[in-house]
Formats: sequence, C-alpha cells, structure tokens
Amino acid sequence: MDRDCARCPRCRRQTRRIALTRAVGAYDGSLRAIIHAFKYDGRRSIASRLAALMRLRGAVVLDGADAVVPVPLHSSRRRERGFDQARDLARHLGKPIVHALRRTRKTATQASLPAARRHGNVRGAFTLTPAGARLERQCVVLVDDVSTTGATLEACARVLDESGVREVRALTAARVVSAPR
Repeated sequence: MDRDCARCPRCRRQTRRIALTRAVGAYDGSLRAIIHAFKYDGRRSIASRLAALMRLRGAVVLDGADAVVPVPLHSSRRRERGFDQARDLARHLGKPIVHALRRTRKTATQASLPAARRHGNVRGAFTLTPAGARLERQCVVLVDDVSTTGATLEACARVLDESGVREVRALTAARVVSAPR
C-alpha cells in the first residue's frame, strides 16, 4: 500500500518533522491496561519494563541518536499526577536525557478531543528550554507513552526542528491504530 494513502488528508498536506517513529504495539488489550496502570494508577515501577520493550522494538529509532527528549507535561498536570510518565520512560532508554522542551500552557487532554481538534490543541504549546538550545545538529528521539494522531509529537518536533536539530525521531509505548476507512 502507498504510505501516503494510509495518512489522513490533513497529514498528507503537512510537512512531516519526524523522520522515523516506532511504538511497542497497538494501544489496546493488555498494553492499554499496562499503560493505564502506569499512568493513572501511579504504578511507576512499570516504567522500566515498558522502556525495555521500547528499547527492543524501537532499536532502529534509538540507534545513532544523541539524546532522548521526553514530551513534557504541563506543570499543573505533573503536580496532579505526581510524576511525568514520559520522563520515567526516557530514564530507562539508555541514552542521555535532555529536557529540551517546556509546555507553556495547559492544554485539554488529547484523549478527550476528536482527532480533528488535536493539532490545534497543541499548536504553540511547547517552547525550547536552554538545554534544548544545545541540541543543534543533533539527532534526538522524542519519547511519550501513547501516540494517537501524532499531533503532540509533531508539535514538539516542530520546535526542535526550528531550533536546528538535525533529525527528530519518536518512540512511544503504544500507538492508537484505527480501522481503515
């Protein structure tokens, strides 16, 4: 199948900022239950085992990367949850962690929005930190727990790309897979 046919019309019109992306598996069944236990039940011990699967299934994404960049939560959401799940996963991936991004405004949770509104929800929600400015000409891997439409990853990749990062890749624990239309 032509790769472009598998992408929605909006995605086909946009410039892709992420060169390579992988996930451990589809966000359903037992993987969904594991991520929910980790993220919403505060079972942080799951992070190391989930990251081990990410290292295994995402080896091609991590290979040759200079650093991993966790997708940041807004500070208020981090306080509510008590931790940042992307940071916990990144810590176990075996690459230097650079907290290159900051979420500048609280956004609605992506899970609560229809796909058509997710890109607008995170547009302009991230800025580069001083640590991120040192990543010029580097290859970095964005790390997050779940990718649904890829809107959050693309918003982060845009900031990194515009700052001079050589290549942006992405690695997630799960990817939402919708039925073909």
